[in-house]
Amino acid sequence: MASSKREFIPLNICVLTASDTRSEKDDKSGKLLVKRLENAGHQCQDKIIVPDDIYQIRAAVACWIADQDVNVVITTGGTGVTGRDGTPEAVSVLFDKQLDGFGELFRTISVEDIGTSSLQSRALAGVANGTYIFVLPGSSNACATAWDKIIQHQLDYRTRPCNLAELIPRLKET
Repeated sequence: MASSKREFIPLNICVLTASDTRSEKDDKSGKLLVKRLENAGHQCQDKIIVPDDIYQIRAAVACWIADQDVNVVITTGGTGVTGRDGTPEAVSVLFDKQLDGFGELFRTISVEDIGTSSLQSRALAGVANGTYIFVLPGSSNACATAWDKIIQHQLDYRTRPCNLAELIPRLKET
C-alpha cells in the first residue's frame, strides 16, 4: 500500500521483448509495459525486440545491467517450455541474487485468471549488478498482471511497509 508521506522516485527501466515473430508494429506486451511504467511515472530508458535466442537476450540484458543509469530491466517472452523458450536460462546466469518470491507470487496470482495453466510459466526475478530484472511471459495479459499486481507496487518508493525501490542504493553493498 502506497503512503503519501513519501515522494515518488522515478526509475529508469528498460524493456526487452524476446520473440522470433514480433515487430514494433505488433509488440503488444512490450508496448503495454512501456505505457504502464510511464503512466506510473518511471522513464523508459530503452526498448528493444530480440529473437528467441539465449545469447542475444543475455547480451542485451548484460549491456543494460552494465549501465549505471538503468535501475530495472523487464523482459517479456520466452518463459514457456517449448524449444525456443530460453529467456530464464539467458537471464538467470546473470543474477547475483534471485527473488524467488516473485515467480511464486506471480503464479499464485495467475491461477485466478488461467487456472492450473499457470504452472507453465517460468517467470522469475533477480538482481544483477545493482539492477532489478523481471522475466515475464509474452502474453500481454500476463504482463498486465505482473505489472499491475506486483511490479508497480514494488518499484514505488511510497509502498509500505517495504519495497524494492528503496533498496536500490544498497544493492551493491559489500
